[in-house]
Amino acid sequence: MNRNFLGIGMAALLLIALAGCDLVKSVGKNPEGEELARLDTLPNYKDGGFENLAERTDSTVKRNKFLLLLHNRSKITRPSLGLPWVKTDLNTLTAPAPTVVWFGHSSLLIKTRQGNVLIDPIFSNHAGPLPGIVTAFQGTTNYHAKDMPPIDVLIISHDHYDHLDYRTLRKLKDHIKLAVVPMGVGSDLVYWGFDPKKIIELNWNQSVTLPGGLRVTATPAQHRSNRTYAKTNKTLWASYVIQTDQYRLFYGGDSGYGAYFKKIGQQYGPFDLALLECGQYSTNWPWAHMWFGQAAQATVDLKARLLQPIHWAKFEAADHAWNESIEKLMPAAEKLGVQVNVPRIGEPYTLGDPPKEVVWWDFK
Repeated sequence: MNRNFLGIGMAALLLIALAGCDLVKSVGKNPEGEELARLDTLPNYKDGGFENLAERTDSTVKRNKFLLLLHNRSKITRPSLGLPWVKTDLNTLTAPAPTVVWFGHSSLLIKTRQGNVLIDPIFSNHAGPLPGIVTAFQGTTNYHAKDMPPIDVLIISHDHYDHLDYRTLRKLKDHIKLAVVPMGVGSDLVYWGFDPKKIIELNWNQSVTLPGGLRVTATPAQHRSNRTYAKTNKTLWASYVIQTDQYRLFYGGDSGYGAYFKKIGQQYGPFDLALLECGQYSTNWPWAHMWFGQAAQATVDLKARLLQPIHWAKFEAADHAWNESIEKLMPAAEKLGVQVNVPRIGEPYTLGDPPKEVVWWDFK
């Protein structure tokens, strides 16, 4: 019995040690030394951190103040049923035009003739440094790192846990040819074992053309960065323009609404598809995410033909009902004449096809 007890105790200690090691690794590593000195020369890096184009002015909060006062915590921040999903063989998926597969929240695979693009993947089923923190909804956990095809380019928007997931990238690392990330985020990937030669860091309005011809441009966003509360904005956040053949797609990452959407539309548009956040807004960060129907207006500003809402339907990261954001967005989009594509998780959508319009989220 003593031996069995000791065995159980040692196993428990081992698990605790491994969890502790995993926690340390998942926190990542901010730029330091020469990398930090390089960031300090950038125009949008000031006083030890990156800055938004427009500071968090009182006007941003005042525009939303009436909405904030009406917005209390919902009792249905998680769905009562599993979300519907579609099982797709991602390795055999082919189409003449770019095909987008959404895995919930902001995780996307875009299959193009010029390569496979994986954006902000999170397949560990929680959005935090350890399991059990911000767990995924039922029905959103059916895709895994092993289901992904070879990845020509990984795109990361910023370093928050729900977009930059250590456990997912650890499993995908050897299947990724190149990673395109905002300035400073490469330090996390190198710390996690990525080859520095396979990491491309971009500042806003910098571009890279990949070996297959696909072109990626980092564009501004209004957000913040941090993996601990102690150090914030040590790495950049970004949105992206993705050009493949004659198609142009825009991925918004995490971003509050701002005038830069119109500037991006003027400089890089029009777009065939805008992938824009819809959800996780809060009175605690009124300027960092888009509220209610603002994604529809951003689509107009970007000169995009079609909107696909992301950043919803996987995690409970704010106080609103899990489906409130999509229910607020649809009438706002109709009012502005914006077409909206809302596929189920795992359901492929090919550019040029009619948008997915089945209302599958109409339950509590």
